[in-house]
Amino acid sequence: MDMIKSCTSLKLGAIYRREGTAFLVWAPDAVHVSLALYEGAGEYDPQGFVTDHEGGTLYGMDRNDEGVWSTKVNGDLHGTYYMFKIESTDGTVRYAVDPYATAVSANGSRGAVIDLAKSNPPGWELDVRPELLKPTDSVLYELHVRDFSIHADSGMKYRGKYKAFTEGGLRDMGGNAVGLDHLEELGVTHVHLLPIFDFRTVNELDGYATGHLSREYNWGYDPQNYNVPEGSYATDPTDPASRIRELKEMVLALHSRGIRVVMDVVYNHTYTVDDGPFERLAPGYFYRKDVSGALSNGSGVGNELATEKPMVRKYIKDSLRYWAEEFHIDGFRFDLMALIDTTTMREIVSELRHEVDNSLLFYGEPWTGGMSPLTEQTVKGSQRDQGFAVFNDHFRHAIKGDNDGRGRGFATGEPWYEGAVVEGMMGSIHDFALHPSETVNYVTVHDNLNLWDKILIAEGMEQQAGLLHLMDGKLPDGGDVWQATAASNPYAGVSDEDVMRAVPVRRSLLANGIVLLSQGIPLLHAGDELLRTKFGDHNSYRSGDAINAIRWSNKQRFRPVFDYYKGLIALRKAHPAFRMTTREEIEEYMEVLRSSDRIIAYRLMNSAAGDSWSQIVVVVNGNEHEMTVDLPPTLYRWNIVVNEQHAGTETIETSDQGAVTVPGLSLMVLYEDRTEMKKGLVTVEVEYERRDQAYDGWNVWVWGTGVQDGSVLFTQGSSGKARVVFHVASGTKRVGCIVRLNDWEDREGENDWFIDIPPDEVEVRFSLRSGKDEGFNKKGQRDMAS
Repeated sequence: MDMIKSCTSLKLGAIYRREGTAFLVWAPDAVHVSLALYEGAGEYDPQGFVTDHEGGTLYGMDRNDEGVWSTKVNGDLHGTYYMFKIESTDGTVRYAVDPYATAVSANGSRGAVIDLAKSNPPGWELDVRPELLKPTDSVLYELHVRDFSIHADSGMKYRGKYKAFTEGGLRDMGGNAVGLDHLEELGVTHVHLLPIFDFRTVNELDGYATGHLSREYNWGYDPQNYNVPEGSYATDPTDPASRIRELKEMVLALHSRGIRVVMDVVYNHTYTVDDGPFERLAPGYFYRKDVSGALSNGSGVGNELATEKPMVRKYIKDSLRYWAEEFHIDGFRFDLMALIDTTTMREIVSELRHEVDNSLLFYGEPWTGGMSPLTEQTVKGSQRDQGFAVFNDHFRHAIKGDNDGRGRGFATGEPWYEGAVVEGMMGSIHDFALHPSETVNYVTVHDNLNLWDKILIAEGMEQQAGLLHLMDGKLPDGGDVWQATAASNPYAGVSDEDVMRAVPVRRSLLANGIVLLSQGIPLLHAGDELLRTKFGDHNSYRSGDAINAIRWSNKQRFRPVFDYYKGLIALRKAHPAFRMTTREEIEEYMEVLRSSDRIIAYRLMNSAAGDSWSQIVVVVNGNEHEMTVDLPPTLYRWNIVVNEQHAGTETIETSDQGAVTVPGLSLMVLYEDRTEMKKGLVTVEVEYERRDQAYDGWNVWVWGTGVQDGSVLFTQGSSGKARVVFHVASGTKRVGCIVRLNDWEDREGENDWFIDIPPDEVEVRFSLRSGKDEGFNKKGQRDMAS
């Protein structure tokens, strides 16, 4: 079956036309396959499953030489349900849902034929993807559909549903935008949705008959029907078209606000095998095996798809194309991408970019969940120059430390991480990436402790905060989780009057501030801008709304934090210097100024990437106390646009000095204002006398001026002495210099000289006579060099 050629180009599934529908399915080992059509969805048992599929109208199907069975049924079948009845060589008969089904009944029990055109909301044909010129222009926001709106304080009508994303104009009691308006206000470019395909572990009918909200919750990494939207997020899971229409409405609403949509996809495993989407039709083919012939378990959940096989590769590519074309999905995040072979990944990116849209975004996790026999794994480094990106766990660890424990990183208080953070801020181009567009930079996502909880644990504050200890979403004593969260105090020590002063707040802004000011593609976990907590739950995949729901009331409470995130995003989007595309640009325009003592400073120079700011300096202070950092020399004033309290593109304050004092646990971003010369410059005049009167080529090499370091030539006066004048920035206490001939052909003295600049002086004069025993003298009174 691995020598399949022609059928990999066939279109499979139910191909609807008003005059008739064609059905094609690949079942190479079946003795006979029949199509079963039904008028209804079937009888559901108490668990929400349909187990009896007898009673359908059967149509025989014909087999071609490569195992594709097909038939066509005349007439308009819109709204009809269908299954495939498979007879195996051992005489068993089983029913299977079409793996290519694009619509299903509740809980995915039966496939459904629909006219997809009828699922298009008004304006769908006019929908266009928001502009994205290059991947590094992206600011990703990872979000679970239900988490977004399910809390009562969201004020949304369609809580927990796709349609909640269509609700505009919502405000909290303080007048703050929530929901869709919040996302637009924040400025993110992409909403990265946790799985929205039909997954197995949530009963879509829970609460539906009574009109109550479903009590069931899952992240959705348990695939059932890959090409169908999840029904628990639809207002009517029993209507096969409802989930399709409402997801399209969601995409349309986000696009109208300039926000693209990324879909989290799970093509590395299925929830189950025997009753999963593939095994009944092609036994043994779709799953990878180990050397003993048993199912391999690189996913950690019992199976892994054999993506290297032609029909599996075809399925994945067909599925992705369908989502991109039918639902206008703008990008894909691949779960456990190391379990997808690199050939498949390269073909996915190449074909969809060339044949669907060249701005589609592709990225994923470059690791497995266990040992896999796959040799061609898509791990870090395999993405180099291939057009897709990988999650940067090196950078993540350097910033925050370990995922679930007390281990610290740069932003959480550990020394010696400066170099690793610098590497990440440069787009990891000297680590595993060829270009910055190949790294997704992040601190936390849905997995593991979220950012706020990680910081609390690293600070040893879990008892003070009352963090919970849950197992599979339950408390050890079986208590009520809502009551437990209400009794906790995750914001202990954070003053509502001065939110930005609290150490955990400053560490959280430091962590994601590093991400947003780094080369590469930044990703934020939904709610970080609201100091979201999950109350210490490091694996909330089925912990329910009490743990996972976004508390929109936090926006009013922590408004300065939201504004800081908003400002950093606006700064990044306004200035292409933070969004360079190639390794060559970064190496040419980005210079590390300092990487020591828990201080990182770099500059983006020479109008990097065509930026309107000629020179930008970023300083990150990981110390708990303030630090003074020298700035690059310039004649022009520095405008500060990010400090410990505020962030954005507008000037907060200015500096004419050659150094800046950065408060503890904070960021500072400055740019050189070419329209304003520095004020308060100190003029330094050095008079130099040589016995031989030979001054040609002699110059002063000066540094630490804060204005213009480097070589300054002497000019010879009529008195037989030479003179040089340079300027020093206000507040400079000392500058260094050397008197030399040309480029170090000779020099005065064996040691460097340092000139102290007395406070409040506007003009300082020194004299120097040639000879090893002579030094700088101020008016010949005392030695000022050291």
